[in-house]
Amino acid sequence: MTRKKRRLYMLLLALVGLGTATALTLTAFQENVAFFFSPSDLATKPPGDKLVRVGGLVEGGSVEKVDDGITTRFTITDTAHSVKISTSRPLPDLFREGQGVLVEGRLRADGVFVASEVLAKHDENYMPKEVADALKASGQFRPDVPGKPVYGAEGK
Repeated sequence: MTRKKRRLYMLLLALVGLGTATALTLTAFQENVAFFFSPSDLATKPPGDKLVRVGGLVEGGSVEKVDDGITTRFTITDTAHSVKISTSRPLPDLFREGQGVLVEGRLRADGVFVASEVLAKHDENYMPKEVADALKASGQFRPDVPGKPVYGAEGK
């Protein structure tokens, strides 16, 4: 075998190795990516069995503990559409009705979103940017009303 052929084979082997590593990395990222949806987005284009995040406000009177003592059910809304949420995970201390939340999980075929993680906003003046954008799109965002919280990370 000549030096040229040996170099060519080594180069091809390196390219195959690099391609395999890239494919494995992209596959791993794809499995762990969770896209944001508002309740209106879920109503118009359900994600199937993909891991997604849904953000909105917890509807008043919707929080209920199931008899098993572990599961909690509640509804979140962007004021245009609502999504029923079920979780067996502990809820954050800041979780309450009327509060902005972000839940991560999967939408079941019956329309109930099973949350593997529930996050609540951390103070009265903050809402995740995605939730603020969804409220703006639905026409419910009103920063000009005195006493209303400021939405979005940049305070706009």
